[in-house]
Amino acid sequence: MDPEHGPTDSLDRPLARRVKVALLLTGAGLILERVALAFWPLISLFLFAAGLLMLGVQDALPIWGFRTGLALFGIAALLSLVLGLRAIYLPRKAEVMTRVDAHLPGRPLQALSDTVLVGAGDAASETLWERHRQRMTARLASVRPVAPNIRLAPRDPLALRLVALTTLGMGLLFGSVERVGSLTSLQGGGGEIATGPIWEGWVRPPAYSGKPTLYLGDLDPHFDVPKGADVTLRFYGDDGVLTLRETVSGDMDTRPDFRIRQSGEIEIDGPTGRLWEVALQPDAPPVAELVGPMTRAPSGEARQDFRLSDDFGVSRAILTISRDVEAVERRYGYVLPPEPREDISVPVMLPQTGDRREIEGRIAENLAQHPFAGLPVRLSLSAWDEAGQESSEALGESILPTRRFFDPLAAALVDQRRELLWNRENAPRTAQVLRAISVNPSEMFDEMTSYVRLREVIGQLEGRDGRLTDEQVDTIAATLWDIALELEDGELKEALARLHRAQERLSQAMRDGATPEEIENLMQELREATRDYMQQLAEQQGPDADDTDTPDQGQDQGQEITQDQLQQLMDRIQELMEQGRMAEAQQLMDMLAEMLENMRVTQGEGQGGQGSEGMQGLQDTLRDQQQLNDDTFSDLQEQFGQNAPSQGGDQQGDEPDGDVQGGAEASEEGAEQSLSERQRALREALREQRRNVPGGGGEDSVGGALDRADRAMEEAERALREGDLSGALDGQAEAMEALRDGMRQLGEQQAQSQQDQDGQPNDGSEAQGRDPLGRTPGGMGRLGTDDEFYEGEDVYRRAEELLDEIRRRTEDRERTAEERDYLNRLLDQF
Repeated sequence: MDPEHGPTDSLDRPLARRVKVALLLTGAGLILERVALAFWPLISLFLFAAGLLMLGVQDALPIWGFRTGLALFGIAALLSLVLGLRAIYLPRKAEVMTRVDAHLPGRPLQALSDTVLVGAGDAASETLWERHRQRMTARLASVRPVAPNIRLAPRDPLALRLVALTTLGMGLLFGSVERVGSLTSLQGGGGEIATGPIWEGWVRPPAYSGKPTLYLGDLDPHFDVPKGADVTLRFYGDDGVLTLRETVSGDMDTRPDFRIRQSGEIEIDGPTGRLWEVALQPDAPPVAELVGPMTRAPSGEARQDFRLSDDFGVSRAILTISRDVEAVERRYGYVLPPEPREDISVPVMLPQTGDRREIEGRIAENLAQHPFAGLPVRLSLSAWDEAGQESSEALGESILPTRRFFDPLAAALVDQRRELLWNRENAPRTAQVLRAISVNPSEMFDEMTSYVRLREVIGQLEGRDGRLTDEQVDTIAATLWDIALELEDGELKEALARLHRAQERLSQAMRDGATPEEIENLMQELREATRDYMQQLAEQQGPDADDTDTPDQGQDQGQEITQDQLQQLMDRIQELMEQGRMAEAQQLMDMLAEMLENMRVTQGEGQGGQGSEGMQGLQDTLRDQQQLNDDTFSDLQEQFGQNAPSQGGDQQGDEPDGDVQGGAEASEEGAEQSLSERQRALREALREQRRNVPGGGGEDSVGGALDRADRAMEEAERALREGDLSGALDGQAEAMEALRDGMRQLGEQQAQSQQDQDGQPNDGSEAQGRDPLGRTPGGMGRLGTDDEFYEGEDVYRRAEELLDEIRRRTEDRERTAEERDYLNRLLDQF
């Protein structure tokens, strides 16, 4: 290689500039590499010392220990500096070029620095050499600076540099840069501090505040913390040199570990002592609110919305429900004083994670069987925070929701159950009422099992010479509730279970991604279950349910839903599922379930002829008869209450005052006379309506049913005049049953008339006069058909085919409303 000629002399200017830059940067990297290799011990030593200082080691060491450590550090630093200076030297130009050339293919810088020694002057040799230089020049196009190679692992087998970095990291995370300033105090000649004892202290705010632990030595003379913060102090040195005085804990004994409960002072008295004035951060008690009135779910579940708030977070809350005795109307079995019972405490479910400073939610608890259910109650909502502060009580009043019973006998059983739980002294009266309402078991009970159980309850109530025990009262109350459920639900329970099962299967299909065919089958199952449930619910409530029942709080007054509206909603659910919009379909499913739980069935405009004058009059008569029946039953209850043994002097055999007794008899006579007059007015109104109702006087006709109702009303009127309330109830029940039968038959007649009016015109075809099922009507204007029925096993197959066809046509939205109503009525009967 020619030392007088560099490798860049023969290169063009851009390439020569790139080569020079690469050599320059590589040389700088070599310098950095040799500095790191030479001075890494010194750098690690300084990093290690800085981490210790930030952690406050100098404050914990005695002065002689600190000076010894400082001396050792100085010696080690000086030795590392000397060794580093001896090991460092600047790189030569040839070393830089060799490092760059080693990363290029063929070492082009070395090749361009060489000269021809053999064959100089020979044309062929010169040509070959020139081509070789051109090839090497082309390889310089990829020239790049070479990074320094700082490999400290072979020189540091004990990983001391990693220890230094770890110590520095710990100091930055858990220490304080300000603690390094205490080094100047130790070295600045402050005699009292340099030779004085050492102390340390920490302030830990309560966990609920979310604040970190504070180092007491770093705090200002005036600071504030939440109430309940813990203070920990540690003293090092001779005993008694440093003393503690504090007024924040409220304790008489001063201890190094205490809790801040009030504003005050913390003072460390001694050579290195300090004084802090501590203030409590504001921590207001939580706020509890009852949002709106208590509402009732269809199942009888009590629901109460609430709102809680606290500046640091609510820890717990309880809703207390107490019986409001003063608001109870003291009549019937409630004339006796109530037995003492514990208040109901319902814990409020709070979120397990997240922010608890603002909470809005709903308390839901099924208390339908509790002794307070159906009675006036007082509500009290209280909340507590982590500091133990209690909110002001949020007060409210309500009627504790319970399940509604539409069946009269079931409702009566629940009423008597409630009176028995009010005071067990009502047992004789309860037994008398239960005997009265179950006097005709064949008419009142669909299954005699319930009647047998009721008779056993009556025997238990009458067969106890002494007071009933708590266990016996609870057992009787549970039995009466079960009997009421059996009477109320009946077939409705099975229909409701089928409806819930269909809803659950469809919801599962949404989550699992069912095929369109599976969705269609499940939707058909839901439609059938919904129709069956509505039919059972309509039959159970009866025509007068809408007028005699007032919705509880939380339900929309007068909210109604028809079969067509339900059908549209289910069609929309199926459409969304077929489009893959499962979230929206699930929302509509939830809406459908809520509607079915709360709905009151409403028949269509033309169904049953409810728009006609005759039907409307019968509905009014049935409603008035039901009200009269309720009033009669109330008078019967009062009669039993007056005949039952009373408290006080009557139990001792004292005779009642004659004037009082005579006045009571006169009052009863007036009430019975009023009821009999109302019954006679209803019978006369029924006779007026009889003229507007078509139909003959046959036993199975509308007229026959109304004649039975008239005779039953006459018997009830006679019983009322004679003071036989129990007999009057029987007659009234028979009258209501006959009225319902007449309304049903009248509805069928009106539906048939409407169907005949909307039929196909007479075109002479064979199909003229056939019903939607293609049957030929009977001759001589008779209802029904002259076609022969199927016999044998085919009758079941044919019946199933007819039902499937009726269901299919019912779901056809292109058919007229009248035709779909007619088909629905067919399904209702079969």
